[in-house]
Amino acid sequence: MPERIIALADEISRLVSSRVGKIQHTTSLTRLLAMNAAIEAARAGDAGVGFAVVASEVKAVSQNITHAVAEFQDQLAPRLAEVNRLGGALIAQLRGTRLADLALNLIEIIDRNLYERSCDVRWWATDSAVVEGSAHPDRLAATDHCSRRLGVILDSYTVYLDLWVIDRHGTVRASGRPQRFPHAQGTSVAKESWFQQALATGDGTQFAVADISECPALDRQQVATYAAAIRAGGETKGQPIGVLAVFFNWQAQAQAVVTGVRLTEEERRVSRALILDREFRVLAASDGVGVLRESYPLRTAGQPLGSYADGEGRVVGFALTPGYETYRGLGWYGVVEQRLAAATSGRSSPIASR
Repeated sequence: MPERIIALADEISRLVSSRVGKIQHTTSLTRLLAMNAAIEAARAGDAGVGFAVVASEVKAVSQNITHAVAEFQDQLAPRLAEVNRLGGALIAQLRGTRLADLALNLIEIIDRNLYERSCDVRWWATDSAVVEGSAHPDRLAATDHCSRRLGVILDSYTVYLDLWVIDRHGTVRASGRPQRFPHAQGTSVAKESWFQQALATGDGTQFAVADISECPALDRQQVATYAAAIRAGGETKGQPIGVLAVFFNWQAQAQAVVTGVRLTEEERRVSRALILDREFRVLAASDGVGVLRESYPLRTAGQPLGSYADGEGRVVGFALTPGYETYRGLGWYGVVEQRLAAATSGRSSPIASR
């Protein structure tokens, strides 16, 4: 609708310009005829006096029309410009609100997905094979059985790259895909913050999570790492005897989310969807540009949800993670930006927030 208003304003402007041009052409011819008539009246002497009066009146009418047209143009032009400006601002506002809603939907999908990861790691940390493998990390039979059990889990949960059982000293004792990732077992993760935080959790309801990173032991693939303490007897209050780490296949899953934003084909050609961490580092991008390498110049004005025109012909919608169920989120943002025509780019300050 706002686009139609601007199109109509442009159409009216062109129509008026065309008609004014024709009127100006006609009045120009009229003035020329009036001048010729005055000349002929002068040549006719006394017989042409009456005709001279008519010629003078025609000239005056022509001049009045010219002045009226000029006045009309002066009054109409700023009003049409105002219609264009207001229409452009309305387009940016409506589009910004929609982009903010899309950004919110995007980050909510991520939240729900990662909430499930936090549930999985806490649940699987109580699996009997996992607990047994952690209780007896030096028994080959126990760790082999644990690895097979992890492999069975991975066969059903294809969103994970690998699952690791780690002893209290930070050494990986069992993994779910030893053939695919042969360097995993024996790797030390003792210095990883997620390992230390998981081992220090108070009970089995808690977990640790790390920022998205490239894991060397998993062929440098991008992963979201979730970890939970494995406790004696699989009990919620049991003594920590190891750590279970699950590696969510971030790149594949996140790319599916950012490319799956509900845009029309026309919008998709001029839009970009992103997931940013709390420092605005690009974690995923629909065009694949800058992932884990660049920061996005997001301007939130302290709002959790909103939109703004960036002054470079783009409208940006953003949404802060709201969390899901018991998962509070990691301070991430969903972002959808869309390029606009220069006439509708709007202002650079936030234009809509909720």
